[in-house]
Amino acid sequence: MADEIEPANLSLTNVTFDLEYAPALESKSIVSIDKEYGLFIGGKFVEPKDGKKFVTVSPSTEEKLSQISSASAADVDRAVKAARKAHTEIWGRMSGRDRAKYLFRIARQLQERAREFAVLESIDGGKPIRESRDVDVPLAAAHFFYHAGWADKLEYAFPDRRIAPKGVVGQIIPWNFPLLMLAWKIAPALATGNTVVLKPAETTPLTALLFAQLLQDVDLPPGVVNIVTGAGATGSALVEHKDVDKLAFTGSTSVGKQIQRSAAARGLPLTLELGGKAAHIVFEDAALDQAVEGVINGIYFNQGHVCCAGSRLLVQESIADSFIDRLKNRMSTLRVGDPLDKNTDVGAINSSEQLGRITALVEAGVAEGAEIYQPSCALPAKGYWFRPTIFTNVQQSHRIAREEIFGPVLSVLTFRTPEEAVAKANDTQYGLSAGIWTEKGSKILWMADQLDAGVIWANTFNQFDPASPFGGYKESGFGREGGLQGLSAYVSLSSPRGAS
Repeated sequence: MADEIEPANLSLTNVTFDLEYAPALESKSIVSIDKEYGLFIGGKFVEPKDGKKFVTVSPSTEEKLSQISSASAADVDRAVKAARKAHTEIWGRMSGRDRAKYLFRIARQLQERAREFAVLESIDGGKPIRESRDVDVPLAAAHFFYHAGWADKLEYAFPDRRIAPKGVVGQIIPWNFPLLMLAWKIAPALATGNTVVLKPAETTPLTALLFAQLLQDVDLPPGVVNIVTGAGATGSALVEHKDVDKLAFTGSTSVGKQIQRSAAARGLPLTLELGGKAAHIVFEDAALDQAVEGVINGIYFNQGHVCCAGSRLLVQESIADSFIDRLKNRMSTLRVGDPLDKNTDVGAINSSEQLGRITALVEAGVAEGAEIYQPSCALPAKGYWFRPTIFTNVQQSHRIAREEIFGPVLSVLTFRTPEEAVAKANDTQYGLSAGIWTEKGSKILWMADQLDAGVIWANTFNQFDPASPFGGYKESGFGREGGLQGLSAYVSLSSPRGAS
């Protein structure tokens, strides 16, 4: 009889688990990227007058995606003339009810083609597909739905006033939320009877151009929306054009200041949504594990390419060590990599230029004496990547505590009292957003009243809704987007006839 075989010792104490997420890649096949794109003027794609084009690349692979037209001042003039004609002959005369029908069509098309837009946004911009899929595209559609609802109800938004559209609106959007910023700008402009010339960022033009194709599919009248691609010169030509009735810009503070000077010299209505250096304030009585998740979302969402990112963590001194340990532990689980992998938490930096800026500011933080922590993680060989980063022992005077890094970098400071937290939070040139974590409602209300920020979240962060106005103070800009306040930027109001 053969010797009996002793059973293996299967005690869990002797088993080592090495669990890894298997790739869950979203297919690129749903997206068709043309080899080259023209300018969208007067309802059709046209070639630039001087024939100039530039290349857009995928930040996660550095591969060439398409040749994009670069609009000259003459091209911008064509677009403005098309917008003026559409406003005078069609859109400005159209009833709000009929305008609403077009906005509803756009919203439904965005929903039906959500996967296509989400995949293209991640390919062109580098953001994780789960963010494009779950945040950017649904919110873009929601903005069109929301503003479609207002298009025939403006007399209720502005009672006892005569309401008229501004006319032709020039809009310039950034590269961090290309489709969402497009929706934030175009939806209220169209709902209130304006026509649009929009310039997307040069590094992320593809979803705007796909949106132009969507506008053709919904039979939007020619010239109501025109999209001119290009770099700074194109934007400057739009800002300086004499037949634009209003400007709206989202982007850097330095460029915003230049636009403000130009608009002020001509008395042109202007909305600016600029940079930020938001304080994320955590008190000792907060639900700490929830606060950790909020802080992670506040700074590492979209690789930190968020103007309202919670890039300064102010944590109460009594819990600082424990909270930072929890934060570092959670950071070690973040997955950095392919934006089209549904498991990815942190995608690619948008461009080599932005990667260089992030790297320079991080090096400045180390040189100034702050303590850096980065979790160990392998980065892809190609593309633009930066590890999630946290700095401790940060002083208010450090550049990393004062300058907008616009990347996945968190600076940690401490405070003892609510008064000290307010003083440190407000000690910045910016005033866009802030976050408060505490179990005491009275403390939330007191802090919110004291903070110089346009948007304040309590026990959450980065929550957006089309009905809620968004905007800042100080060098974060002025004006609001979303809600009734956002509508008001696109209308001229006067007293009704016969009113004294």
